[in-house]
Order: sequence, then C-alpha cells, then structure tokens
Amino acid sequence: MDIKKYARGYFMPPTESLEWTKREHIERAPAWCSVDLRDGNQALINPMSLDEKIEFFGLLVKVGFKEIEIGFPAASETEYAFCRKLIDDGLIPDDVTIQVLTQAREHIIKKTFEAIKGAKKAIVHLYNSTSVAQREQVFKKSKQEIKKIAVEGASLLKKLADETDGNFLFEYSPESFTGTEPEYALEVCNAVLDVFQPEPNKKVIINLPVTVEMSLPHVYASQVEYMSKNLRSRENVILSLHPHNDRGTAVADTELGLLAGGDRVEGTLFGNGERTGNVDIITLGMNMAMHGIEPELDFSALPELVEAYERLSGMTVNPRQPYSGALVFTAFSGSHQDAIAKGLACREKAKGGIWSVPYLPVDPLDVGRNYDADVIRINSQSGKGGIGYILEQKYGFSLPVAMRENVGYKIKDASDKLHRELSNDEVRDVFLREYANVLSPVELVDFTFGKEEGNVQISMRILHHGKALSISGTGNGQLDAAANALKDALKLGFSITTYTEHALESGSASRACAYVGISTLGGKPCFGAGIDTDIMSASIKALISAINIQNARTL
Repeated sequence: MDIKKYARGYFMPPTESLEWTKREHIERAPAWCSVDLRDGNQALINPMSLDEKIEFFGLLVKVGFKEIEIGFPAASETEYAFCRKLIDDGLIPDDVTIQVLTQAREHIIKKTFEAIKGAKKAIVHLYNSTSVAQREQVFKKSKQEIKKIAVEGASLLKKLADETDGNFLFEYSPESFTGTEPEYALEVCNAVLDVFQPEPNKKVIINLPVTVEMSLPHVYASQVEYMSKNLRSRENVILSLHPHNDRGTAVADTELGLLAGGDRVEGTLFGNGERTGNVDIITLGMNMAMHGIEPELDFSALPELVEAYERLSGMTVNPRQPYSGALVFTAFSGSHQDAIAKGLACREKAKGGIWSVPYLPVDPLDVGRNYDADVIRINSQSGKGGIGYILEQKYGFSLPVAMRENVGYKIKDASDKLHRELSNDEVRDVFLREYANVLSPVELVDFTFGKEEGNVQISMRILHHGKALSISGTGNGQLDAAANALKDALKLGFSITTYTEHALESGSASRACAYVGISTLGGKPCFGAGIDTDIMSASIKALISAINIQNARTL
C-alpha cells in the first residue's frame, strides 16, 4: 500500500466549534427519518418490488417512524408507481410524512412533483454536490456555479409547490458535505434558505450528509456545530444528519452530531445502504434507551423485525450486529455465564430496579429475546455457572455448588468431542445420562426402614450385576443407614460429603431430585443424582448413582 497517495480530504471549521464536548449525553430522541426505501433500496442487488416496498413501508410505520423517505420518483417506473399508490390508495397514516428525493435538475424536479401531487404531507428533498472533488472532477464548475445550481433548484421547488395540489415542506442537502469547506457549505445553505424563507409553522430541513466518512467523528461534530451556529433563521431550521459508515464510525458521527446541534437523523434499519451502509437507527435508538432516554421508536420485537427485513431486502443481519444480531446477548464464556447467572438471580431477588446485569447492557426481554434461548448457550468454552443456570432455569435441576464444576467438565467435554454447541436439551440429556439414576453395576429394587436402639435400620434389595441381593444396615439417619448397608455389602469405603434434594415439579404427583456426593480418604468427590416420586427413593438412587460412577471399573 502506497500510504503517500492518501491525504485528509476534510476541513475543520474556520472558527472553534467545541461546545459539544461539554455535553455528557443526548437529552432526547431526534426526529427520525427512515431512508430504507430510497437510500437502502437503491443499494440492494435486487431492489424491492412494488408489493415488497408497500409491505416494508407498513413495517416502518409499525416501528413508529413519522418521516419516511419513500424513494426517488424520477429514477424508475417502480419508484414513481410506489409513490402514487401510497397517495392514491390512502396508505399513508395521517401522522406520517413521506419524503422524496430529487437532484437539482429541472426535469427531475418536475417529475417529482407529478409523483407527489395530492400528498397530505410530503418533504421534497433537494440536493446537489458541493465537495471539492465533485466540483473539480465531476462537474468542473466553480463555487459560484455550484451555488447557482442549488439556488435555481430551490426556486423551482418553491414555484412548483405553490402550483401543485398538496402540502409540501423543503429539505436541502449539500451532498458530500464532509468533503466541502464548511464556510462554503454554509454559504450555499444560507443561499437556499434565502429562497425558501422558512417560518415557524413551515420550517426547512438542512441536511448535512456524511456521504463518505472522511474524518474522525469529532471533526463532523465540529462541522455540525459550526453550521448550527451560523445558519440563517436557525430557529426555523431543522438541522438533519445523514451519516454513512465508510470508516465504521457512523453511530459515533451521529451521536456527536446530535450533541453538536443536530435535530434530526436520517438512517436505515440495521445500517443498510451504499457501500458500508447508512447509520443504523436501531443501534442509535437502543443506545439512547440504555441511558434511560425514550427513543420514540418500537424495538420490542427485534427478531420479527430481522425476519421481515431479511425476507424483503435479501440482506442478512450480522449475528454480532448491536442489539439485533442473533448472538449479541449470548455468552459462551464460562466466566461471563457465571456473572450473568448471578446478576439475573440478584435481579430476581430484588424484584426489579435499575438494570445492571453484568455483560448485558440492556434487558434482552425488552427487544423480544429471552434468557433461556438467547443469553446462555453451551459449548466447550462454557463454565459451571452457565451450565448450572440452564439446568435450573430450563429443567428445574438445582445442582449443589460442590457438584457444578464436576457436571460442567462433563458437559464441556461432550461439546468438545462433538465440535459444536450443545442445545439445552442435549445439556439436560448429558446430565441425566451421566449422573441420574445410574443403574449399573448396582440397582435399587426396594427398601424398608425400621428402628433399632434409637438408630435407623434399613433392609434393602438390590441387583449387583443383575444378581439379587438382600442387604441391611443401621445409621443415625435414613441415608446414613443406606450408605452403611451398601458399604458392608459391597466392601466399599467412602463418606458422604454432599446431600441436597428438592421437588422438580409442584403438585401431589411431583417428582423429587436428590444429589449425593461421596469421597474416599484423600480421593476426589464423586456425584450422583436420583429422580423419583418418593424423596427417599430419589436420595438412595442418588447415592447408588455416585457409587456406580466412582466404582464402575471395580465393583
């Protein structure tokens, strides 16, 4: 790469514009304008059909957009027909304003007004490029000539708006704003404002597009602040931002631009658009939500939004796309899973309050996701906390703390051997297969209890390698008596280190689950689980499971 052929193509404002640096956060949502049906659609390999555009328009209305750029009516017959169908068939809600784009060229402007005739509310978005590169290389025109194009376009807009049935507002963009000298961009915008003559009840939108990202985000913020301070009739101007993502910082451009005086944002769902795309309005809105600012858009069903978007546009949403991606709330790492599980448990115990769960910047439930399927998923990198969380939350198995590491390693090993993630049911199946009601080489048939000199006595029938045995023992409790009977009959030496039990379901016919840990002198603990409708049967089965696992090769 020849680095020397690259140079900075942007311009800092001629005066210091850094007041935005003193603001800590965005105080309220901007006016949102979706450009999915124009900027997004023109970037698709296969642009949407008329029916698809109508469905997508309905999707945007459902999300809550009040301004929607529906297309470039002079660009194609589909674009023109779509515009007319929305108007003629009454498909535009009363609280929604459509927006159409036009170059500052006479025949295109005239075609545009034909397309929007009779609209209840429409924004006519006029643009022409003002950057140094475009002036010198594409148009080969002077600054005065470029400004004249903008002024003449604005004059024609105003004239046709007066002559055409409908209610029209105006927007102007100095395209390639980021490659334009700020003082020249200001001169052109003010000249356009002189033509439009904005009023309190008929404001004009001045849009500052990051047509191509050329600088760090703070430079754009300074440019926006400079424009905001110096535009004529600023109180009657809506300052709009339209960042693209060439440097991967469109979200930062927009957020800093809002701090610097921006009132409005044009962007798309999931950041679709030319080259690297437009700014993602979902990310912007959810960034506000996580700071307690109402985004004024409905993102409560992001999975359904993703499905509709992918079906209609033919695009795919990256699994790591902020807030929207399939994996953005998912933890595979053991330490992450453990922290999330503990955080969710604390939140449940506290019954709400400020959201502060580790590794989850927002509550997945708020965007239509769920904890079981989306948050903790199991593979070979997972840990005891996450595995314990799945077993408890999904299936009701509350493993004792001492047992979780042992179970964790067993399930991670199963994932490692398969070289893939395990489903929740597979996690459960590994646990049941490896730990619960293990029947070989020893199996419980039945038992009875009695009393002997203050101690508990047990009589048991077991199968040992299929051979029936009757055994007995005494102890200071029922489980102790069963352990002693098995030790004597099988010539084993161990002590019980862990015992817990709980109901798996509610109701008179519910099953119980018991967990038993045993160890020999100096040996590692070994764990078993037992499941039965009778709690004592479950406990003895858990003990026998632990014995079978510990002594599988020697009994």
